[in-house]
Amino acid sequence: MTETILAPKHPTVFLDRDGVINVDVGYPHRIEMFSFIPGAPEAIKLLNASGYQVIVVSNQSGVARGLFSEEAVRIFNQHITQRLAPFGARIDAFYFCPYHPDAVVERYRIDHHERKPRPGMIERAARERNLDLTRSFLIGDHATDIQAATAAGIPGYLFKGDNLFSFLKRIIPMSSSACVIFHD
Repeated sequence: MTETILAPKHPTVFLDRDGVINVDVGYPHRIEMFSFIPGAPEAIKLLNASGYQVIVVSNQSGVARGLFSEEAVRIFNQHITQRLAPFGARIDAFYFCPYHPDAVVERYRIDHHERKPRPGMIERAARERNLDLTRSFLIGDHATDIQAATAAGIPGYLFKGDNLFSFLKRIIPMSSSACVIFHD
């Protein structure tokens, strides 16, 4: 008789990208358009140290609108990853939905189940990455982010502040098991 040992499921924090991690300058997609929301690298480092997987779930309708390509989204996301590394922070995965029901680019003109406010990206990440949604939550800057979290059965927090680290500290207080040292 063979015993199957299942890997433990991971608690996760889902983050919207534009307006939560990086400043939303209106369809940011080029590296020169990138800047962190204040406190974002420190917040992500705290989540990493607290045992959470950090997964980005982002509508990217600029692809459907013909403003940039899916490859541009991937390059921008890779740049975020590179810019987080010096802080000792990491994002475990990026999920994005390039579809929009009113797309200019016909192949993206779909009312897709992964487009927030639907929970499709969260659900797909949970399946693909063995996530524990009972110990997970989402931070977003629009009502559609919170609606997606609710539809996925997880808490959603609306970030309208100016510092993600300060906002996050109100959600998950520092514990002795998560000692994080930040350098200026």
